[in-house]
Amino acid sequence: MTARPPGADDPQARSRNLRIEPVLGRRDLDRFIRLPARLYGDARGFVAPLVIERRDTLRQDQNPYFRHGTAQYWLAWRGERAVGRISAQIDQLYLQRHGADTGHFGFLDAEDDPEIFGQLLTAAERWLAERGMRRMLGPLSLSSNEECGLLVDGFDAPPMLMMGFAPPYAAEHLAASGLRKAKDLVAYDLVIPDPSPAAIQRRITKLQSSSRVRMRPLDMSRYASELMTVIDIFNDAWSENWGFVPFTEPEMRHAARSMKPLIRPDLVWIGEIDGAAAAMIVCLPNLNEAIAGLNGEILPFGWIKVLWRLKVAGLKTGRVLLMGLRRRHHKSAVGTLVIYALLEHLRVGMLRAGLRRIELSWVLEDNLPMRRVIEDVGAHVYKTYRIFEKEIR
Repeated sequence: MTARPPGADDPQARSRNLRIEPVLGRRDLDRFIRLPARLYGDARGFVAPLVIERRDTLRQDQNPYFRHGTAQYWLAWRGERAVGRISAQIDQLYLQRHGADTGHFGFLDAEDDPEIFGQLLTAAERWLAERGMRRMLGPLSLSSNEECGLLVDGFDAPPMLMMGFAPPYAAEHLAASGLRKAKDLVAYDLVIPDPSPAAIQRRITKLQSSSRVRMRPLDMSRYASELMTVIDIFNDAWSENWGFVPFTEPEMRHAARSMKPLIRPDLVWIGEIDGAAAAMIVCLPNLNEAIAGLNGEILPFGWIKVLWRLKVAGLKTGRVLLMGLRRRHHKSAVGTLVIYALLEHLRVGMLRAGLRRIELSWVLEDNLPMRRVIEDVGAHVYKTYRIFEKEIR
């Protein structure tokens, strides 16, 4: 029998051996990025994000979030083994819109141990308190325009592009550390119907008789300005939603560059009312299908698999990550019809692209008008993400 190390079964010894240290330098940052792959590599609902993309998100000289936000990252260690991670961040745009005392935490991943979660959350709480914050909200990685919420239902469902993963024990450990629910976000699953439901066809027929409305795909010859239009509609449509923070112009340009390799014009639609862009929908093929099994690496030969899966095998799933209608049309009949028309044009584009299933995410649990529209086309909730909060003592 192999001898166990001294104190292995002693909770006090385990606590003494646990230390929380800030991320310093590229080597620590790489450990921070790669930790989830080691923790969750065998989980059915997890695909490791590309390391190169995570570096781009977390480096303060690369991500335009850091023009209005600050952040600190930590790793939890037991001996020489990293066992957890967390970030804390303060977003000036959020403070301007929602009050001057709320900070955020994110990138929370750890082994199944309440002590690790507790100490990581304490480190984030202390950092925020030292900077005048009196409330902690998260996980947001890094803001509400990136990965939001902790997965609390749907753990075995297929992993989707730019949506986080967490094991079932994580929510239990957050609750044990004194955090409570602030808001739930839901993700919808839709098997692409062919043909569309009869009720949707009737709405589309009604809209076709109107000369006020025009639907058009994204014009790739004007890609940069088209993406600016999409984000401008988003900023207006979502401006009164809970926790909303607008995309800044540098973030718009950054998003345009990062999304361009995945953009298909027939998966991005803009609805015009009376000649003005009024609504939009953006669907991206699910890159997680292409990078599954690569453990976050595309070098030296992972890129060959990615290209083959993208170009030869083809992707079968996608995610609608942006959809919105300008506020002045929110309660109008024509505005509602335009949303249905966007979904119908997207349905046709998805079938043409070979997609068979999409996720529409995320949607606030209390955004009932949008939820009704999504459910009308046959989608159902299959994942739930939770934003937690805690008052900082």
